[in-house]
Amino acid sequence: MTTATADPGPMELAALDEKAALPTWAGGVIGIVGLLVVWQVAGMTIFHKSDLVPPPTEIIQKMVSDGWAFYWPNIVTTMREAALGWLWGNLLAIGLAVLFVQVPLAERALLKVAVASYCLPIVAIGPVLATLYSGDTPKVILAALSVFFTTLIGAIVGLRSADKTSLDLIHSFGGGSWTALTKVRIRTSLPSLFAGLRIAAPAALLGAMIGEYMGGENGLSIAMINAQQSLESARTWGIALVATALAGAAYAVTAVIGNRLTPWAPRVKR
Repeated sequence: MTTATADPGPMELAALDEKAALPTWAGGVIGIVGLLVVWQVAGMTIFHKSDLVPPPTEIIQKMVSDGWAFYWPNIVTTMREAALGWLWGNLLAIGLAVLFVQVPLAERALLKVAVASYCLPIVAIGPVLATLYSGDTPKVILAALSVFFTTLIGAIVGLRSADKTSLDLIHSFGGGSWTALTKVRIRTSLPSLFAGLRIAAPAALLGAMIGEYMGGENGLSIAMINAQQSLESARTWGIALVATALAGAAYAVTAVIGNRLTPWAPRVKR
């Protein structure tokens, strides 16, 4: 005698789909592993004679042989330049965003200047800064220019996205624009602001490295130039991978801090 089994309902099917679905991080891991496999095969076959694209195993061996004694001083120099540029560029951007929201007349006068700073080619302005300033100052300025406009737009959009009902409530109790700023606008602006800061973190590193191409003693770009001139392809790729990892880490740290400080903000499910 056979017993009839009922077909699974919508809830049961949804539960089965969730169990069968891969974790959110699995897709990225699979993609990275696949890329490394293709890279390894291409480096050992297509680019074997030219040595322009060494396989990952050769790059890792060169990075291990170079060691921290080679990478650490260059990482510290570049990260210091990028951090200072990130700090000053973002402070200026946030300050101007607050000024634009509180004094609309200032926005009409200064926003075009901000747009012009964004349109300036960093490669073109770099030599000018190198002739005007010495030391790390040109790199810091280029890093600040790389993050300024992105953070400015994110801050302006966030400050102006405040709930109109909350603003009207503050005004009805006699509060002014500064009260609305401190009580409503700043909190509302945080998700949009951190979206800009996430993009600004790796952009600051890129700006600092571009500045190092104009001259310097230490830094990832200086080390990369020396490796290229010495025809050290594996070392050049290793430095590029280190810079990429630092940019990704800066993005991830900013994203984690933003998520911790804005638990009420909606999250995009992947």
